[in-house]
Amino acid sequence: MSEYESPEWHPAFEEYCETIYELDEDDLDVIQARIAERMDVSRPAVSEMMKRLEAEGLVESGREIILTEKGMHLAEIVVRRHRLAECFLTDILGLSWAEAHQEAGKWEHVISPTVEKAMMARLDDPTTCPHGNPIPGSAYEAPALIALDEVGVGNQFVVQRIPEELEFTEGMLDFLEASSITPGSEGTVTAMSPDGTATVHIGGAAVGVGGFASARILVTAN
Repeated sequence: MSEYESPEWHPAFEEYCETIYELDEDDLDVIQARIAERMDVSRPAVSEMMKRLEAEGLVESGREIILTEKGMHLAEIVVRRHRLAECFLTDILGLSWAEAHQEAGKWEHVISPTVEKAMMARLDDPTTCPHGNPIPGSAYEAPALIALDEVGVGNQFVVQRIPEELEFTEGMLDFLEASSITPGSEGTVTAMSPDGTATVHIGGAAVGVGGFASARILVTAN
């Protein structure tokens, strides 16, 4: 079996493994309550699915839920296809961040190994999605990242990553894209409020970034 081939799994299995992967990637506790919140499903539904995933050898449950080797392999395939789809939808088709995120959630389940390989070639082997999150299996090398709220007032920064937690926050992707808070954009922190709100000069304008987002947007500081 090649690196692009995998067994066929039910889309629900794929979505749960993907969610577990992304919660862990964002350094969040992977517990049933958090999975239910992220996926907008009931806790009993999550509990029942965890039993099915354990029976399939995809997860192990304890204080936290972790992916087995088989579960990690499945999650990486789904996350890779989701993030490749986001690249294709934004770079080739011109969709907005928010639109691409929603559509990629559908594409990730139907992209075949052949199409995945062709997309990688067409996109010139991207290492991150449009939001800066690593594409599993790519040549991504992480720079030294800090949260935006850790940048001192008067210091410059370059936006690197918008974690999945923010992607799932209502209206956040639209706000960040409209405010030019996108990977590769350079800015300067001009003020920091006690509540964590950062005022930044970016894209030729002053933008206020609330504490929830400023604690999660990842940047490199100059």
